[in-house]
Amino acid sequence: MTAHLVPAPHDGITLGILAGGRATRLGGRDKAWLERAGKPLVLALAQRLAPEVVATLVSANRNAEHYLSHGLRPIHDRIADIGPLGGIEALAAACQTPWLLTVPVDVVDVNDCLVRSLRAAGPRGAWAEDDDGPQPLVALWRVEILRIEAAKALASGGDFAVHALQARMGMAPVRLAGLRFGNLNTPDDLAVAGITP
Repeated sequence: MTAHLVPAPHDGITLGILAGGRATRLGGRDKAWLERAGKPLVLALAQRLAPEVVATLVSANRNAEHYLSHGLRPIHDRIADIGPLGGIEALAAACQTPWLLTVPVDVVDVNDCLVRSLRAAGPRGAWAEDDDGPQPLVALWRVEILRIEAAKALASGGDFAVHALQARMGMAPVRLAGLRFGNLNTPDDLAVAGITP
């Protein structure tokens, strides 16, 4: 029986905001501190999801003092230059709950049923699929399994793709019809989202 692995509402989930990228297409700007409607993206996302988690961590490789001054705990990649897997692995190592919800800091929209939908997908975790296709970084991870499989991926020195890791973990896709998470990779993306660089 694996039913005991399904998290109860609110209990046992840590939010891990992925903000460790270099944002090269945005001239290296730190996306986390870009403002939308007068609020930094990282703070808006943390506040939006706070009612559904018991703790929040931020995968961040710079500007640690900004996070600390706002009561957020920044987590530096333990292994550099391996893309999102580096941030996810570091978050898993720091996580003190059975479940880790990862969300990129630059998502434009998060619906109210995201956590509930991912949680209902099964005991091995799940990743989201919106109207633009698979979104493997928006995912609910079983931390115990994630630590083991991430270590295997790192030891292999080969495939650091997040979707490949999720396949090995047996995670399920969850279709969220009518939703586009969006992202902020270019100046045009910022303009569409109403963000002034």
